[in-house]
Amino acid sequence: MSLKRNILASYATQIYVTLIGILILPMYLKYMGAEAYGLVGFFTMLQAWFNLLDLGLTPTVARETARFRGGALDALSYRRLLRALQVIFLAIAIFGAVLMFGFSGLIANRWLNAQTLPLAEIQLCLQLMAGGVALRWMSGFYRGCISGSERLVWLGGFNAFVATLRFVGVLPVLILIGPSPTIFFSYQLLVALIELFGLVAKSQSLFPAIQPDQIIGWSIRSLFIPIRSVLQFSLTIAFTTSAWVLVTQTDKLVLSKFLPLVEYGYFTLAVLAASGVTMVGGPISSALMPRMARLQAEGDAAGLLHLYRKATQIVAVIAIPASLVLAFFAEQVLWVWTGDAIAAAQAAPVLRLYALGNGFLAIAAFPYYLQFAKGDLVLHVRANVMYILLLLPTLIWATWVHGAKGAGYTWLILNALYFFVVPLLVHRRFHKGLHRLWLGKDLLPIFFACSLSAWMLSFFSFSSHSRFFEFLQLISLGLGTFIFGVIAIFLARTARKIIAKKMIDRVKAV
Repeated sequence: MSLKRNILASYATQIYVTLIGILILPMYLKYMGAEAYGLVGFFTMLQAWFNLLDLGLTPTVARETARFRGGALDALSYRRLLRALQVIFLAIAIFGAVLMFGFSGLIANRWLNAQTLPLAEIQLCLQLMAGGVALRWMSGFYRGCISGSERLVWLGGFNAFVATLRFVGVLPVLILIGPSPTIFFSYQLLVALIELFGLVAKSQSLFPAIQPDQIIGWSIRSLFIPIRSVLQFSLTIAFTTSAWVLVTQTDKLVLSKFLPLVEYGYFTLAVLAASGVTMVGGPISSALMPRMARLQAEGDAAGLLHLYRKATQIVAVIAIPASLVLAFFAEQVLWVWTGDAIAAAQAAPVLRLYALGNGFLAIAAFPYYLQFAKGDLVLHVRANVMYILLLLPTLIWATWVHGAKGAGYTWLILNALYFFVVPLLVHRRFHKGLHRLWLGKDLLPIFFACSLSAWMLSFFSFSSHSRFFEFLQLISLGLGTFIFGVIAIFLARTARKIIAKKMIDRVKAV
């Protein structure tokens, strides 16, 4: 398959799935109510926490499939590895589903704080969630087989189809049958089943045939030996995945205990809106990391640093305006998005904090790309361990005392702290003098220009009774802040050239 087609298909699918999820979710709030929407947020959080059980297996499936296609594995060894991984995936799926099914009553009674939904209905929803999460977990195995086979065009189309079923297809069901959470999660379970069947069928068609006299085997020995060779890689990936889940999902888990479901629904809405800031860096990082690794391998240190700094500016000039617009105009953004004035007022304070925190996070990711290119992730691992050790107790205390706002302040402060400390250490380790250029010349002009423009625009009244006109006004604000950031880049470059020329002229005059 063409690499270009695969990349385009992946980007198109990612954009479509992300947009459809963001645009449709407020409809759930409208038809199901805030408390039931809180259950939807809890369901999303559960799927993320289930990734802790992944142990790096999903990336391993894709990697070993790619290695087989490259000739590093023969068909029998590959099929034996697939069977061993299938058994592990199935065992984890059953374990997770049974565990959640068994504790559904306890979670409904002791963990979630429902006010209007009957406990029996919540327990049934949790049991349906258990089945849906387990089925989607199994789908990850077959998705890894397909992506490792580089059938990304087919996979992108299938993912878009499933996302349409999951997000859009449920709306007619809620309208025609009833807007109860039980119906919603029953439908999601059905979609997860359809997704699994589709991926299994495609994967089976890609599995290589083996000779009739060759036996894959079901013995413990035949299942364990193939896993042993990929264990180190899986555990390395597992740490990164686990750290990311702990960093991004702990607040949601803690708040699901401390907040009433209605408030948890508003919190979920705010976090989802703020996630738009971090999405800016996704496409950039996918293209940036392999290119930086190649430049490092070629010994082109100057090219590596040039690309690193330019990419930082590209993300900054998009992420900083996005986070500032969401922070300064949080309530207007939420009202335009949901059409619900109450939800907008409730979620706006949390959105402001998470948007600013995500702005720091989007830019603080760049030192990781530099470490990845250098092949040295020691600082990244240590920084994440320290971050988690700070996050967990601080978040629990702040949430207990201040609720969702406490979680927002924790997210903002810790991400700001990470931004000011970790890049400094990384830059000092690999390129002395880089941090002054990266922070002072590449980022600060953009930050000051965008902050000043957003602050000035916040004094103007943009009130409107039309969501469409309010949307146009917000787009204008975002574009204006973005343009200020771009201008700041060019002005900073021009100013540096003028100052440098004057200094050279003075030296010559002496």
